[in-house]
Amino acid sequence: MGEHGKTTFPQEVLDQWSGSGLDLPALFSAGHLGERMSVRVVEASPERVVGTMPVEGNTQPYGLLHGGASAVLAETLGSVGAMLHGGPSRIAVGVDLNCTHHRGVRSGRVTGVATPVHRGRTTATYEIVVTDENDKRVCSARLTCVLRDAEAA
Repeated sequence: MGEHGKTTFPQEVLDQWSGSGLDLPALFSAGHLGERMSVRVVEASPERVVGTMPVEGNTQPYGLLHGGASAVLAETLGSVGAMLHGGPSRIAVGVDLNCTHHRGVRSGRVTGVATPVHRGRTTATYEIVVTDENDKRVCSARLTCVLRDAEAA
């Protein structure tokens, strides 16, 4: 994810996770894959997660943003939301991701916004909308995560 320190968390999330000994921005990232793709989570709460990713370096042979790159951004943002919903005693494991790609993008940066569709005790589903710099929808995605006890993981 690169710039971990730039993620904004609401105070109630910081309070909930204080004392856990975990680095929130590092935990809620796409790990090495996210770093390789320059994914950056800029805002994170259970109600809304926002992240960006450059098109350059994440394209397919025709020079368009790779659909798999949009999927990585979507799964990252939805997973962050699900983990924050689950709290420090739970982990979120993605079990279903679907993406519809609406238009190609050749340059610039895309932004994803994840919002909850369902936040239950054992599952969380997020809708993720990926847009280009002109606020045109590039991809619509939906991610469902199972919430498990952290000790059982």
